[in-house]
Amino acid sequence: MPAADRIRDHAGQGAATTVAAHRTRRRLRADQARQLADLLRHQILTGACPDGTLPHETNLATDYRASRNTVRQALDLLRAEGLVDRLPGVGTVVVARKYPHGLDRLMGLAETLHEHGQVTNEVRTMGPAPAPTPVAERLRAPSGADVLYIERLRRLNGLPLSLDLTYIPLDIGTALLGADLENNDVFRLLESITGQPLGHAEITLEAVNADAHSAAVLQAPRGTAVLMLERLTHLADGRPVDLEFIRFRGDRITMSGLLHRSL
Repeated sequence: MPAADRIRDHAGQGAATTVAAHRTRRRLRADQARQLADLLRHQILTGACPDGTLPHETNLATDYRASRNTVRQALDLLRAEGLVDRLPGVGTVVVARKYPHGLDRLMGLAETLHEHGQVTNEVRTMGPAPAPTPVAERLRAPSGADVLYIERLRRLNGLPLSLDLTYIPLDIGTALLGADLENNDVFRLLESITGQPLGHAEITLEAVNADAHSAAVLQAPRGTAVLMLERLTHLADGRPVDLEFIRFRGDRITMSGLLHRSL
């Protein structure tokens, strides 16, 4: 190979190596920023910034042994989530709050969040409706039987928090028609009506994109991801009495629980 061609090949390899190294550094910095954002998010949500202001970028870089660029990228991620914002002359401040929802105890929303303010319920739809086959099967109701269907918008301190779609066997649900659902959890009302405590619930938690109706009711951007909790609750005697599909605004709620390892 002529010397000129060898020089060009070497130069090309050198340029490719430089581009690859740059991409690797950029990817590593993005990974580190994501890791730092996770740590800062936890600190924010657990009250480590009681005055609502995060430490200066220099202090964060020192505390977490990160570069200033990595700190800035991490804060950008939190800003994109709507959790923090940067105010001139002030610094980075917390602009949103998330509320804890436990997954290790069977409790209604008002029971869960009573320390954080008042939960109110707007009953949007309520009445008997034919049960779709999957609903009837899970509630052990006859195929084609009516169930009580309830749709509620639930607010915490006036802020939309969740949209709850509930199916209840009609022999129990009829007694709910005259109940104060605006100020009471369904759980407490079910226990009062049946004279039994609730026993256990099967839950599934996943992220879904909000449909146009859900987004409008929750005052969230259309298509935004929401946390969808599917819960089938049973009485103490094992009878299923409450099938719910609950869409939570993911920017206002956190899910937590205590798990024990069992093999």
